[in-house]
Amino acid sequence: MSALSSRTVSAEEAAAHIGHGDRIGMSGFTGAGYPKAVPAALADRAEQAHQRGEDFRIELWTGASTAPELDGVLTEAGAVSKRLPFQSDPATRKAINAGEVEYIDAHLSHSAQQAWFGFYGKLDVAVVEVAAILPNGMLVPSSSVGNSKTWLDLAEKVILEVNAWQPRAYEGFHDIYYGTRLPPQRRPLQLLDPMQRIGDPYLRVDPQKVVAVVETNAPDRNLPFKAVDQDSQAMAHHVVDFLHHEVGQDRLPKNLFPLQSGVGNVANALMTSLAHSTFENLTAYTEVIQDGMLDLLDTGKLIAASATSFSLSAERAAHFNQNIESYKGRILLRPQEISNHPEVIRRLGLIAINGMVEADIYGNVNSTHVMASSIINGIGGSGDFARNAYLNFFVSPSTAKGGRISAIVPFASHIDHTEHDTQILVTEQGLADLRGLSPTARARTIIGNCAHPDYRDRLQDYLDRALAENPTGRHTPHLLAEALSWHQSFQRIGQM
Repeated sequence: MSALSSRTVSAEEAAAHIGHGDRIGMSGFTGAGYPKAVPAALADRAEQAHQRGEDFRIELWTGASTAPELDGVLTEAGAVSKRLPFQSDPATRKAINAGEVEYIDAHLSHSAQQAWFGFYGKLDVAVVEVAAILPNGMLVPSSSVGNSKTWLDLAEKVILEVNAWQPRAYEGFHDIYYGTRLPPQRRPLQLLDPMQRIGDPYLRVDPQKVVAVVETNAPDRNLPFKAVDQDSQAMAHHVVDFLHHEVGQDRLPKNLFPLQSGVGNVANALMTSLAHSTFENLTAYTEVIQDGMLDLLDTGKLIAASATSFSLSAERAAHFNQNIESYKGRILLRPQEISNHPEVIRRLGLIAINGMVEADIYGNVNSTHVMASSIINGIGGSGDFARNAYLNFFVSPSTAKGGRISAIVPFASHIDHTEHDTQILVTEQGLADLRGLSPTARARTIIGNCAHPDYRDRLQDYLDRALAENPTGRHTPHLLAEALSWHQSFQRIGQM
């Protein structure tokens, strides 16, 4: 038994180590591996302080999105002053858009290194979930790694949650890299294959920093994503057909390059399409393993997957936990600074597929905002992968709000990925291969292949008039006032 076990306390006692104004790094990535008990206890402390007329707010750093039991309870208690680097909680989103919580929407590969650089200030406390504490003090990570390694290294105090729901058999599933150095002492990452190990199976922690250990037994969020529908199936088929075409052109090997896919129903549909394709011996180097990717592993079509986290439905999480030993050697979980590392992404030649809110006719992509001003979730890892991948796809249904809003617009209301980073756009209508095209050629291709028929003529008319009215500016012609009015009309629809 580890000596750290003697520090086992209640969640309330653990939360007492956190003070007003502290910067707190918590584990968790896409609803997996987040602390289950301390956040609620901390929310209670904040509510009690507010009832006494006292301030109690913290800065909250995680790996990515967590769950209502973390983001939700803390936000609803008014306990969060600043949040980074990604979130998906409705209460948190509302508070950010109301200006009640500051939000730092960082690329996921940047968050750990920028914390090391000191850009965010001193980290006071780390609250990290683990599957087990070994007698030698080493920690068996649970269903996500995210930024846990960095938070444990940087924090002045550490609180560990040991979750009995997480299988003890997680030991051996992780590769925690401890060779990170800061400039100018950085060294190349010698990672040449998705399943190559470059680190340790365990997280390390200075035992002198551990102020509390909390025992829990609670599941991850494990909420089902939107079911696969006809639009997502159509987009998946477009992507798979295109990959077959690239193999035929000798631009991809028959087993492709490693796959990366974002979270959601399109990603699940893509995995299903790949399962029914002729592709064999596929690999993945990605952020998240969700239902479709686990299913693809079960078929044998996908032979290995490296990620930083799971994001499974309750049914598939139960399946994984019951059969965990059969996945050992086929799944590897890493810190997100490695799973999303630009150097590795470029070296391995990833095929990246990520979602978008909208794209404009020149290929600028908005992944994060509604009507320019309101954040949805955040950029996540899409920028890490899109700019550095061998091939990148951005996917979305061509319309929203029952067809009343077009996802293809004259000018994106917010730009997360510029036209220089965008290779291929996909909607249920079709696929636009933008590689090697000038801006106006891109516009014609996007309008013709990706826009919904209800909006195609209007978009083409915009392009034609922009060309006509800009005789000396036809490289990327715009009618700025009209592009703005397009979004204003959509805003009125969105408010109905």
